[in-house]
Amino acid sequence: MVEIVRTNDLVMVGFLQSLLENANIPVLVADAHMSALEGMIGAFPRRLLVPDDDADQARRLIREAGLEAELRHG
Repeated sequence: MVEIVRTNDLVMVGFLQSLLENANIPVLVADAHMSALEGMIGAFPRRLLVPDDDADQARRLIREAGLEAELRHG
């Protein structure tokens, strides 16, 4: 699994998850349950992870959606 996005923006997480899943790219939202520990203050960013083999396609889709600034480099 490769981390492609890290953000505190829950709307962004939902949008990107939907975008990738609609393209049949499996997505794992890591740290999604940290809100129970942090009290919903947004201190811990959520991470979107995709399988290594799907990372290039996922990045391409995110760029095409105009959200290249959200991508993690690596």
